[in-house]
Amino acid sequence: MRIDMFLNKLCLTKTRSIAKNACDKNLVFINSKLAKASNEIKVGDAITLNLYGYKHELRVEEVPAGNVAKKDTTRYYTMLERSELKTDQ
Repeated sequence: MRIDMFLNKLCLTKTRSIAKNACDKNLVFINSKLAKASNEIKVGDAITLNLYGYKHELRVEEVPAGNVAKKDTTRYYTMLERSELKTDQ
């Protein structure tokens, strides 16, 4: 499954276009490498997102086959760390 679809289906981004734009703006990493929206993810991949003012680090536990109910989203990943992004002002 593509990374932009994965982020959207698991409600980590509000829309797939936001996920795609985040990839285009170098805010998404898979296994510490810059991610393109079309990169495929697999079980065990480490994903880092710098979105919504936070740095999210998660590990893929399972790749969904189709749509996912919002209450079941956390079954597919483990949140390793969530920290506030520092802003220089």
